[in-house]
Amino acid sequence: MQNHNLKPAETAFRSGFSDINGLHMYYEIYGEGKPLVLIHGGGSTIESNFGKAIPLFAKNRQVIAVELQAHGRTSDRNAPLSFEQDADDVATLLRNLGISKADFFGFSNGGTTTLQIAIRHPEIVNRIVLGSALAKRNGVPDFFWGFMQQARLSNMPQQLQKAYLAVNPDSAGLRVMHDKDAARMLAFTDIPEEKLRAISCPALIIISDKDVITPEHALEMHRLISGSELAIIPGGHGEYIGEITTVTEDFNERTLIVPLIEKFLDKKPE
Repeated sequence: MQNHNLKPAETAFRSGFSDINGLHMYYEIYGEGKPLVLIHGGGSTIESNFGKAIPLFAKNRQVIAVELQAHGRTSDRNAPLSFEQDADDVATLLRNLGISKADFFGFSNGGTTTLQIAIRHPEIVNRIVLGSALAKRNGVPDFFWGFMQQARLSNMPQQLQKAYLAVNPDSAGLRVMHDKDAARMLAFTDIPEEKLRAISCPALIIISDKDVITPEHALEMHRLISGSELAIIPGGHGEYIGEITTVTEDFNERTLIVPLIEKFLDKKPE
């Protein structure tokens, strides 16, 4: 374990690696209280995805942030990326850390992984927050799939490339991460509706009004997941949590939706 600070918020944390299903998996733990697991999106690191939100969440709870296969400081395995495997990896990490149950907040690809955690490992889940999560191929505009077919490392946002290299100066690893992320999206198949209907934990579905995910898809998930809540927030993909590609010079943490998420997570069981 090492002690570090997350700049610029100066929020202390401890970090480590855990050997999981053939991976050397990196994680960070902040704060104290009820566990909240943060699961990043494709091409991201902990800091690029959640660096703005973590200090706010950590005021009131224990935050466990992970880096998934081939991302950031976590190693790769000789296998394609899959949301199901990511879900199993996170579940194994929690067992290794001695955490029997937690809340989960996944963003973008991490939201799809969070769906798989709720489907495959319901016994470890209290509540889930699905930030810009995809459950069906028709949940994004048609042009998205053409864009993914043309995906090249040179087209990857510079902020994400720099964030990766800041924690792992392996340019070959950066390319592997990019190419495996793109291949996973091109191979993505719909999550069966019966599996979505079987999710029994409380769920909050969040998208932006200018998101990659369509409002129609968010509404469909809301209808399929019984008792779920739905929020559509002004802004772009990830702007509501300060994802690095959305942050501008006039960024203000008051625009983040951490209070909305905490209100949902703190609700008493009905």
